[in-house]
Amino acid sequence: MSTQTLLPSLDGRTFQMISSTTSAVDPTAPSTFEYYERDGVIWGGYTGDTVTFGQFVGTRTANTISINFVHVLVADGTVVTGSGDSDIEQDENGLRLIEHYEMFDKPQLSVCAEITAA
Repeated sequence: MSTQTLLPSLDGRTFQMISSTTSAVDPTAPSTFEYYERDGVIWGGYTGDTVTFGQFVGTRTANTISINFVHVLVADGTVVTGSGDSDIEQDENGLRLIEHYEMFDKPQLSVCAEITAA
């Protein structure tokens, strides 16, 4: 029986989207996410690429976060709401978030990588 190592807190970490099934990610201006975490609560905001701004709030259990989000689309100002779960993973470059959510009545997947100092 293996036990999962609890990965570090997301508090104060910044991530950028590197892939998404919802839309093509602009590699020169991807969405950027700022995360905060305290006592099992997750919150933060995001901006860039296809959204003017967005906010999220949720919880963390072990290496999984569950959030609710709202954002405004750049294209037409539409307000989009939803929820999703993300698996927190770690590789040699830092933390990654593998995000599972539903949008446009279909399951979606995106990957965000931590922005670390070079």
